[in-house]
Amino acid sequence: MQWLSLASSRSVILRSSKVAMIVGTILVFINQADVIFSGELTVSHYIKILLTYCVPYCVSTYASVDSMLNSDATE
Repeated sequence: MQWLSLASSRSVILRSSKVAMIVGTILVFINQADVIFSGELTVSHYIKILLTYCVPYCVSTYASVDSMLNSDATE
C-alpha cells in the first residue's frame, strides 16, 4: 500500500509526466514519424502512440518510488 501511495503522490506524478512527455515524444517521432507525416494514421497507430507515452511514465514512476523506498530503508 505504501508503494501505491508514493506512486500517486503529486511529486511523482509530475516528474513521471514530464519524463513521459519528453521521452514519449522522442520515441513517437522515431517510431511513427513516417506515418504521421504521410497522414495515414489509423486507430492502431493512435493506440501505439498512447502506449509509447505510457511506457516512460511507468518506468519513471517505478524508479522514483523505488528510490524513495530505498532511501527510507537506509536512514
